[in-house]
Amino acid sequence: MIYYKQRLARLRRHPNSRFWDKSTNYRAPHKPLLLLSVMDLVEQGSIPQPFVEPGFELAERFSRYWQLLMPAGSKCNMAYPFYRMRSEGFWHLVPRPGYQSEITDRIEHSLTALNKTVWGAQIDAELFRLFCEDQSREELRNVILDTYFSQDVREVLRQEALDNQAAAQYSQILLQAAEQAATYEVPEKTQHVRDQGFRKAIMNLYKYRCSICGIRMLTPEGNTVVEAAHIHPWSESRDDRPANGLALCKLCHWSFDYGFVSVSKEYRVLVSCLARSEQNNPGHIMTLEDRPIIRPAEEEHLPDHNCLKWHIRNRFREQ
Repeated sequence: MIYYKQRLARLRRHPNSRFWDKSTNYRAPHKPLLLLSVMDLVEQGSIPQPFVEPGFELAERFSRYWQLLMPAGSKCNMAYPFYRMRSEGFWHLVPRPGYQSEITDRIEHSLTALNKTVWGAQIDAELFRLFCEDQSREELRNVILDTYFSQDVREVLRQEALDNQAAAQYSQILLQAAEQAATYEVPEKTQHVRDQGFRKAIMNLYKYRCSICGIRMLTPEGNTVVEAAHIHPWSESRDDRPANGLALCKLCHWSFDYGFVSVSKEYRVLVSCLARSEQNNPGHIMTLEDRPIIRPAEEEHLPDHNCLKWHIRNRFREQ
């Protein structure tokens, strides 16, 4: 434990007071934020072994921390610290076949290049064990927070870790509740935690793909185009069951909310005739008509027929 406390307290970080202020002790916060993100995913069970993949969930967690810390509009690429962490001694990049000699600075510029070149990072087994144990994980988290961030920022980041764990637990409740849907009740949660938990459940089921058009895209900064949408709005239904949800890209989400598209009980895309009206140019939306939606693998999480019926009756613009 002492060894890894020392290692985590001595991360190599770029000093530059022009870019970084006192909240990050005037040094780059990329590596500490990535480690906090990894700890969160270990705690919620998304990283079950000492191997870290640069996937959607990690990129989104890192992006969330970044947005809390940095000014609005500030961008950051998770590929940068994922690659640079290899200099710390406990983080070992695992190249894909044929790329053993190509792990260079070029891969730090985008997640696409990173994923093309490496499978992920193997972390020391002992460090992973410490991440898995509640007490040691919190001690290491405190080392990172106390070393690299000002006091006011520490509390924001610590609260985010607590909210993420609560959202992960809520997500698991939502995914398990289908088995006892008749007695299902939504636990009391803050709006922020409830939204995060519902999103985690939907992204888990649909693998970050839009259920209507099938798109799955991630920006270099870790932002995904896909959102978690309620079929029957939560404001009216108070229903967070995954069966009342769909993963939708921003365009399909807007089209769904405003009734230009819906989903039939046979799980096929419905497109309103109003999409063809003179002032509209619906583009690829028309190519989706009558196509089967992308569905969860588990039957109990398929979109609920009553929720779909509500949407067709109350939102879909049939004419």
